[in-house]
Amino acid sequence: MIRLLFAIVGGVLLGGVVHLVSVLALPRIATQDAYSRLTPLTKLNAVTALPLPGPNSAPMPFMDPAFAVAVCRYDLSGGPIKLAVPVSQAYTSVSFYTRNDVAYYAINDRSAGRRVIELDLMTEAQHAELPEDEDITAADRLIIDSPTATGLIVLKALAPEPGLMPQAQAALAAASCKVQTEPPAKQAERPQAKR
Repeated sequence: MIRLLFAIVGGVLLGGVVHLVSVLALPRIATQDAYSRLTPLTKLNAVTALPLPGPNSAPMPFMDPAFAVAVCRYDLSGGPIKLAVPVSQAYTSVSFYTRNDVAYYAINDRSAGRRVIELDLMTEAQHAELPEDEDITAADRLIIDSPTATGLIVLKALAPEPGLMPQAQAALAAASCKVQTEPPAKQAERPQAKR
């Protein structure tokens, strides 16, 4: 009887370990992750609108038909990214994912507090290279450190009614995601008026 009990407990423990390892390893070994699925549909360092999901077709699983969705597939090896997303009438959110689909930052229109969500995305090394400038405060610009050089930025705009979907899509169409040509410190400086 004790041997049977030990066999059952051992089987349950072994099954639990195998299950846990497979669940944790699956995102790393999956070949059709979000980045791979969106690569043929999107341009690098540019905002691309995704088609609305249909009953039998959707570019990504579990897409909500009440949201217009756009994606920026980024590569920071060429320099930091400047992202600007106009806020829609109802609700706008921006989520950041690594190449391995790990979410590391999100912001919405309510927490941004502005009519345009603007931020600089860069690696920690690029952030460390920025000059220290006392005139530019953290309130002047938002800098996000990406843990990886490549990843996805997902932009969503809510259309509370089906008739408002064109407005939500237009808000995302006006978004920009491009490599900065000059350092973020120079962009944030404001010209002073001559006296």
